[in-house]
Amino acid sequence: MSVKIQIDWKSIIYRGVESEELDYKAALDWRKLNRGSKAKFVRHCLAMANTKGGYIVVGVGEDSAGQPSLFTGLTGEQAKSFDPTTVGNFINKYADPEIDFTIERPIVDGKRYAIFVIRRFSNIPHVCSYGFENELQQGVFYIRTADASSRPAYRASEIHGIIQRALRNQREILGRMIRGVLYEERVTIEQNAKSHFAEERAHSRTFFDRRSSADGVTGIRIDIMVAPPQYIPEKFSLSELKRAFADVISLQTSSNFISEAELDESYFSNISLRCMPERGRKLWQMFQSGMFHYISVWNGSGKTIKYPELVKFFAEAVSCFSQLYSELGYYEELLDIRIEIDHVEGVMLTTTPEPLKKLDRESDCICRIPQIKIQLNRTAADMASGYLDHAARIILEVCERFNLPEGRHRKLNDTIRKYLEKRR
Repeated sequence: MSVKIQIDWKSIIYRGVESEELDYKAALDWRKLNRGSKAKFVRHCLAMANTKGGYIVVGVGEDSAGQPSLFTGLTGEQAKSFDPTTVGNFINKYADPEIDFTIERPIVDGKRYAIFVIRRFSNIPHVCSYGFENELQQGVFYIRTADASSRPAYRASEIHGIIQRALRNQREILGRMIRGVLYEERVTIEQNAKSHFAEERAHSRTFFDRRSSADGVTGIRIDIMVAPPQYIPEKFSLSELKRAFADVISLQTSSNFISEAELDESYFSNISLRCMPERGRKLWQMFQSGMFHYISVWNGSGKTIKYPELVKFFAEAVSCFSQLYSELGYYEELLDIRIEIDHVEGVMLTTTPEPLKKLDRESDCICRIPQIKIQLNRTAADMASGYLDHAARIILEVCERFNLPEGRHRKLNDTIRKYLEKRR
């Protein structure tokens, strides 16, 4: 099964507010720009790539108040001038390493725009390799700020943030290199730790059931637990847990798994960082022992699960907790990952809207068991470096319980990667 992840170009074009991840430019022809004007594009691309990635929309002018609200679009010749090879060669002449970006030219409401889609650096940050007048400074790391400014990083916290992201990426690369080797001398999960973590999980479930029952929450329930191999009751302070979550969630833009708004709503219990948003339909907790627990109810009393939503959910989930345990300093430790999906007997997995083959009817994709259970034991380094593979494996196992043939999953890893890259 192939899920095509589409960017909602219209919402980006009409958002009307510049931000860390969005910049507007009036209609113009790239070929007619002088070098200084082109250098401004370089600065924005460098800044976004070093921050969260983002979009530069060309074809939106400013009104008399300075707001980007004149949606003129581009003429055919203007749009044609934004040739990805020509523009890419110019911009990456000033970037080391080269910036990963594409130029899309969508038509929205009958008007064509040029949109730079800039991806955040995946290995090391981008430094400006050549200076140009007042627009670019050689040897500088540019960043994008909340007030939509593309400027050099000069505060200690800004430099620290770039370094931390680079170190995290380096750890992931190292993890890919040594994946499998770590398992030769891995620390096994202690039996007494299992019982302690099971007790914490039981308390968390009881808390959820008590709170959610009052609201009459019913439906398909998903329960995820991630636990380290050793149980240390106060391994982390509550403040340490919140800082780690803040660092991870800043990279999980527009996530439905755990959002920035939920982190703001979270509070400290005696033993955990806890949040129960959405009127009792979700609970997540990070315990001082290092155990993460998540419960949510899907679709109310519905009898279907949509395949694209399932893909998005596990893509976000695995990406989130793999980065979280890296932030908390777990590397060689073997994580115990347990997933349970309850109340699924008779539930249908709906597929893509594309016509299905007779031998692969959507109505055949029904779960015949009341509960789906999946368990993984992986090191934190393996999870961080191979989260695409692990998310795909979980999705395949879940769909298998719905009797969905494995052949229906086309380019699943690519689908997961593109979704995580393009969500905003």
